[in-house]
Amino acid sequence: MSIQTGDQPVGQLPLGRLPQDTADRTAIRAHELRKVYGHGDTAVAALDGVSVDFGVGRFTAIMGPSGSGKSTLMHCLAGLDMPTSGQVLLGETELTTLPDAALTKIRRDRIGFVFQSFNLLPMLSAKDNILLPLELGGRKPDQQWMATLIDVLGLQDRLTHRPSELSGGQQQRVAVARALVGRPEVVFADEPTGNLDSRSGAEVLGFLRRSVREFGQTVVMVTHDPLAASYADRVVMLADGKLAGELTDPTPESVLGALRQLGA
Repeated sequence: MSIQTGDQPVGQLPLGRLPQDTADRTAIRAHELRKVYGHGDTAVAALDGVSVDFGVGRFTAIMGPSGSGKSTLMHCLAGLDMPTSGQVLLGETELTTLPDAALTKIRRDRIGFVFQSFNLLPMLSAKDNILLPLELGGRKPDQQWMATLIDVLGLQDRLTHRPSELSGGQQQRVAVARALVGRPEVVFADEPTGNLDSRSGAEVLGFLRRSVREFGQTVVMVTHDPLAASYADRVVMLADGKLAGELTDPTPESVLGALRQLGA
């Protein structure tokens, strides 16, 4: 099944969209990914030959019914899990052939993560949580970029607060800043609004979309929420571990319709 919507009209591109030659580049690519759990009669293929590209400076949502393989795909793309076979390429680097130490360095220096559960260290201030990936990598922050993130995310008055002193939405904004501070090649967001109320969730999704459109960030998000997916430029649909189509310029209604076709 192929699910498509019309492309955005020429002359109405969002403010800050990357030039065409940049936007056509691939940030990360999966080629014939298979991930099998178990052996023999009990084997289950969570991914069954998935090939998909994610463009530089694009916001892509991955969706599908429960058990479709969307989280497994993200974990393999991010180097958090190894596929049974196939390739993952981050730029020109093939992740599937790297030893653990090299993968750890890539996840720290070239990939950003935003999780549903925030994953902030409770003993650190918001500022120290943001800077943690750079500290671990022995890197110094770009002060101008750091100031831009803090301003865009509205964290000026929260930098000295610990996570327990922040609301859920504020904690997730700190997590977004942490993911972006090192200017990673790709940010992976795993159900980033799952623990937030609708207003805080909309703010976080707006920040992610702004990071793409104004700052050229590449974002890949797993979500089950059609409204969250509508913030993306593109939605990749999975079913039974296989690609099942995609939407461009999604709306909540088009995403919900596509999910219904898949039986979600």
